[in-house]
Amino acid sequence: MTIMTTHTKAERPTPAADPAKLWLRTESGLGRKAALPLVLAGLASSLLAAGQAWFTAQMLADLLGTDGPDQPVLGAAMGFAVLALARAGLGIATEGLAFRLGADARKRLRGDALRRILGSGPGLLRSTHSAELAALVVDRIESLDGFFARWLPAASLALICPLALAALVAWFDWVAALVLLGTALLVPVGMAFSGIGAGRAAQRQFTAMTRLQTRFLDRMRGIATIVMHGRIEDEAKALKQAADELRRRTLRVMRVAFVGSAVLDCAAAFSLVLLALRAGAALAGNTLASPANAIFVLLLVPEFFAPLRSFSAAYQDQFQARDAAAALSALPALPAQEPPRSIRTVAAQGFSLVFDDVGLVWDEARGPVLSEISFRVNQGETLVVAGPSGSGKSSLIEILLGFVRPTTGRVLINGADITDLVPQALSRLTAWIGQKPVLFAGSLRENIRFARPEASDAEVEDAAQAARVSAFAASLPQGLDTQVGEGGFGLSGGQAQRVAIARAFLKNAPLLLLDEPTAHLDPATESEVLDSLRRLALGRTTILVTHSTAAQDWNQGQGGRRIDLRDGRLVDPRARGAA
Repeated sequence: MTIMTTHTKAERPTPAADPAKLWLRTESGLGRKAALPLVLAGLASSLLAAGQAWFTAQMLADLLGTDGPDQPVLGAAMGFAVLALARAGLGIATEGLAFRLGADARKRLRGDALRRILGSGPGLLRSTHSAELAALVVDRIESLDGFFARWLPAASLALICPLALAALVAWFDWVAALVLLGTALLVPVGMAFSGIGAGRAAQRQFTAMTRLQTRFLDRMRGIATIVMHGRIEDEAKALKQAADELRRRTLRVMRVAFVGSAVLDCAAAFSLVLLALRAGAALAGNTLASPANAIFVLLLVPEFFAPLRSFSAAYQDQFQARDAAAALSALPALPAQEPPRSIRTVAAQGFSLVFDDVGLVWDEARGPVLSEISFRVNQGETLVVAGPSGSGKSSLIEILLGFVRPTTGRVLINGADITDLVPQALSRLTAWIGQKPVLFAGSLRENIRFARPEASDAEVEDAAQAARVSAFAASLPQGLDTQVGEGGFGLSGGQAQRVAIARAFLKNAPLLLLDEPTAHLDPATESEVLDSLRRLALGRTTILVTHSTAAQDWNQGQGGRRIDLRDGRLVDPRARGAA
């Protein structure tokens, strides 16, 4: 047997910068690079709109004139139609680009968040409500769609497009260009006031939504207790109040956001009035070289403010992104990948497991979960770990699974520190069966093969036979190919546990970890499951965590040992001496 290990590097000091700002700055840089095609498409659309305005001005000037041929009107109409079709096609392409931009960013961020949550092990799941994690992975990341698909492109277009159109207007009338730029400066000022208010309102709105989700999930889980104590009406009123709070805060976000739109409309209207008065005075005094130029400038006003309007509509997306950044940047970082040159191998003869003065602290305020745990388990030996609930039995298993690292002491597998083991190597060494097996929607065969995807059908069937899955599968419509629902829907607790045992048979790992494998089973089913576990444990190093009397006595006569935990400490001094 060969165990791969890696040396851990010294931890570097955490930078003093705000992690949320650093996260947002990094994601903004990635988003701007990805949004470059969208920005170019938006600039092209503005230039096409300017071309449409030019042809429209030519048509109106010719139609309002007293003389002149009809051919220029027809030519301008055809030019307008061509540009309109081109702009429509570009608009469709732009919508597709924006959708893919947001979808790709959300997919990447959601994958990263899930890897961080799963990589942190049970610690994060214990300290954070599942509804909060669900809101983080689903709602928080969904709220970033506007940041990547709208805000980042709009922030660039709000600067590039107005400057390009203003330069075009200046070619005909530099005073009109200054009027457009001057009124455009009013827009950021108004949006700054409304955007800050909208951002704060959005943060309060999201907090209210998270509270509603948490309350609803808790009440659904405890619905039987609520009904039994006659508190249905009270809880319904509490849920209604939480829903009303969310409704009020959502409407407040919309009200504040409308202020920015009103400022933009006022700036556009003011600019249009000033340019119309200037054009009217010029036309009346016959000081304008061409009426078409005045009409062209007036028609460009809506297009000039269109990028600013998109910028205003997406302005609050950056505040939602800041809130999401604070939550996402707080997730535990993934372990750093070590370079291949730092990986070494440790040759191992047999199999041994040693706990050397191990201590574990989840929370300093609550004190240690495990203290001064020392014992040794040799190859093929079975160790039963007993103790009341909360004594630290499951924490011991979580250390062996690599979910958490000991705060003090060492855990050695064949002389190698468990903290140095490559995660893939540790996974190959261990097979775990918990209180409630995790089964997926699919066939029994697929659920068993999950332990070793490359296994053949014959190996899967042998594992099913050894775990007595075949015994109840024979009565099912399609045998091992019978479909089960998510969570093992359609199977009894004992049948689902046998599927988990079949997985362990198929994996054939040298270390078998059993965490309350017979919990919630009736005595007859418990006896059958324990009989299968005895066969599974033959030749393997086994650690059984349980407070079941039947399970504690299962290894009598097989040379196994038992240790007892209480308040995170060993109460059997002989177990310490065996280390």
